[in-house]
Amino acid sequence: MRTRRRSAAGAAAVLGAALLLSGCGDGDGPADVPDGWGTLETRSLTVGYPKSEGYAEQPATERAESNAAVALREEDGIRTGMVSVQLDFATGVHDAAGAAAAAGAGIGLNSTRKATEDVRLAGPEDAHEAREARRIDYDFTADGEEDTPNRGTPMTGVLVAGVDTKGVPFVVRLNAVKDAVDAEELDAFVGSITVK
Repeated sequence: MRTRRRSAAGAAAVLGAALLLSGCGDGDGPADVPDGWGTLETRSLTVGYPKSEGYAEQPATERAESNAAVALREEDGIRTGMVSVQLDFATGVHDAAGAAAAAGAGIGLNSTRKATEDVRLAGPEDAHEAREARRIDYDFTADGEEDTPNRGTPMTGVLVAGVDTKGVPFVVRLNAVKDAVDAEELDAFVGSITVK
C-alpha cells in the first residue's frame, strides 16, 4: 500500500497554520480553517478537513446513518483517511467528560491511547460550556474491512468530544494511515472546530 510523504514546504505550511490556530478557542466567533482545507457543516458544529491533501466530502446518500458529515481520502480504492462527525451518539451525556468517556469506549480494543486533554473550541461568546471539549489522541491498527488498509496497518487518530449549546453530545474524529498525517496536522484539525 502506498503512503504519501509530506514535503518540507507542506509540513511548514501546516505547522504555521497550527500555530495560528493554537489560540483560536480563546476568542469568540468561528475558528480559522487552514488554506486549502474544506469545511464540514452540521447543526452542532463545523470542522475543517484537509481537502488539499485529497480528502473529499462524502455525499449524505453514501455515508453511514450514524454520521452527520464525513470527508474521505482514498487511494486505489482504499480509505487511507477519514474525518467524521457524529451527533447525539450517546444517551445520558451532559458534558465533555461524559461525551469523551462514551466516545473513548468506541475506539476499539486494538487501540492505544496516547494522550487526553481538555480543549476550548471556537464559538460564540454565549456558548459557555459548549466550547469546553475533550481531546483524545490514539494509535490503532487497521482491520482490513470495508475498504480500509490491510489488516495490521499502523493508523493514528484524534477525537474531540463535547456537548453543543442545545445539550446534544458530539464526537469529531480524524483517522489516517500513520505516515500520512503528523502532529501539526492533527492540531490544526482540532483547532478548526467551531461549536454552535
